Amino acid sequence: MDWGKVIFTFFALMSLTTTAGFLFEDSAVALFIAASINLISTLLKVGVRNLLAAELFASSLVADLHLIPAFVLLITGYSQSMVYTLVIGAILANIFSIILILIEAYKTRDEF
Repeated sequence: MDWGKVIFTFFALMSLTTTAGFLFEDSAVALFIAASINLISTLLKVGVRNLLAAELFASSLVADLHLIPAFVLLITGYSQSMVYTLVIGAILANIFSIILILIEAYKTRDEF
């Protein structure tokens, strides 16, 4: 078992689920945790060297650039609908990232 892939996939899934969790628990703490885990996931994607590495990194950056402004807007008391819009955008970017991980896993499996 490749523990690097396990940790990489774990944080990718955690960033998706914690971001989705914000939609059920509308709090600054939940959004901060989601953004923090997504930043860790982004840092883990920096060293990835596979076929879809650039796409994985880009999708993670998109999620970061949705979650960080959403957190700032939530703290400053800006429009709640704008915060939700940004969080949903981050969720879509994380879903895209998971799809890329699945495609990469399928391609790797076919090579063996």
